[in-house]
Amino acid sequence: MITLEPLAGLPGIRHAFFTRAGGVSAGLYAGLNCGLGSNDAPEAVAENRTRAMGMLGLSPDRLVTCYQIHSPDVVTVDTPFPPGQPPRADAMVTARPGLALGILTADCVPVLFCDPEAGVIGAAHAGWKGAVGGVLEATLAAMAGLGARIEHIRAGIGPHIAQRSYEVGPEFRARFLAENAGHAALFLPSTRPDHWLFDLGRYVEQRLAAAGVSSCGHAPHDTAGEEDLFFSYRRATLRGEPDYGRGLSAIALTP
Repeated sequence: MITLEPLAGLPGIRHAFFTRAGGVSAGLYAGLNCGLGSNDAPEAVAENRTRAMGMLGLSPDRLVTCYQIHSPDVVTVDTPFPPGQPPRADAMVTARPGLALGILTADCVPVLFCDPEAGVIGAAHAGWKGAVGGVLEATLAAMAGLGARIEHIRAGIGPHIAQRSYEVGPEFRARFLAENAGHAALFLPSTRPDHWLFDLGRYVEQRLAAAGVSSCGHAPHDTAGEEDLFFSYRRATLRGEPDYGRGLSAIALTP
């Protein structure tokens, strides 16, 4: 599993961006597939989630994950969700020790947050739609509602699709330039005419900085390009594969 400064080594806080290593799933899902929404064998997914929580020193029933819909919606969590009833949202916050907030990704950006002074944590799933829609800022606001202070919040941007693997068309680029002409710096020309390579991780980092987060780590990985370590929706799509695994990122306040 991967840990990032400035989240690492903080008293009372554990976090991890898990790779594919150490799981029991096979085939398309080989490794530590933690996605309940995949077509993997449910018992394999359950075992993988149990193993991931074991690495954080928590029991599997303390892991909470949402039904992610690429929205700006945030849930404040006090207790684990009822089995089979996850809320439809893309971020969670809590001040309750012993709960692990989990984000599932396969190219989108997982972002973990903490205010170690206030004892408040958060986790967000930031694909481009969610990031544009404000999921990061909504997560920070929800943390502030629990007593966190923006200037004290630290963030970790986990493994995601890198710019070299994220080709987009002209309409995608035009959307971002219409929002801010300065976003042109997020795009590099692709080898295909009128196509571009988009830096999603940098966009997320810029939005966090604009929101007041000054302490932010960023994992130097490419989920689409590092098949041995990560699941990737884009890689599966380009290959015509019917499904893909989901990687887990999680943060918890220790009991």
